[in-house]
Amino acid sequence: MLNSVIITHMKKKALMNWSSGKDAAYALWQVLQAGSHQVDFLFTTLSAAYRRVSMHGLSEALLDAQAARVGIPLRKAWLPEQAGLEDYNAIMGQEMAFMRDQGISTSIFGDIFLEDLKQYRERQLEQVGMEGVFPLWKRDSRALVEAMIADGFKAVVVCVNADLLPAHFTGRVIDAAFLADLPEGVDPCGENGEFHSFVVDGPLFSSPVPYRVGQVEERSYGEQHRFFFRELLLGE
Repeated sequence: MLNSVIITHMKKKALMNWSSGKDAAYALWQVLQAGSHQVDFLFTTLSAAYRRVSMHGLSEALLDAQAARVGIPLRKAWLPEQAGLEDYNAIMGQEMAFMRDQGISTSIFGDIFLEDLKQYRERQLEQVGMEGVFPLWKRDSRALVEAMIADGFKAVVVCVNADLLPAHFTGRVIDAAFLADLPEGVDPCGENGEFHSFVVDGPLFSSPVPYRVGQVEERSYGEQHRFFFRELLLGE
């Protein structure tokens, strides 16, 4: 008993950057399995105007249901409509300062191979005296997503880049059939922004998140960025 108490105190306090998708969920699972960190918060950015997860378009209700089943407190940061990088950096700086004041020294990410993004995150964290941890870094995308599936994670595609994938890929569960259907050049984990997902079940969860698949909507961000979003609804 004494040894377990000592080990707990030695763990670094951390937050998990929680997109609600498969990479974040698997990164959290890897950290918890390793036992190196005490994860005190899931941290998610949402649109203040639409109350949806940034980039994923996922409703706050589904996010809350997911976090409740993971069992780690969820902290939300609200982004104003059409927020620029300066706005984003200011909000994130305030949030990370709050985390640091809670004794949290580590921010965990599900990034795999985007070097510029990793360096940006590390620079921003350094400004508030924190460090980044990247449990999935440089792992092979195909092997990684296959490991996620084998370990029991069930993720549903909620958004795709309309220039790379047709709308019918939304709403699908990421499984062997989904991977086989991906066009050549699309990363199996969607690391280049080809698609985003919502995890509804897995070893982190006390029970599956009940959901229904809704309609598809096409949205544009500027002249060159088009996405198909699939609405997911909470409930059977």
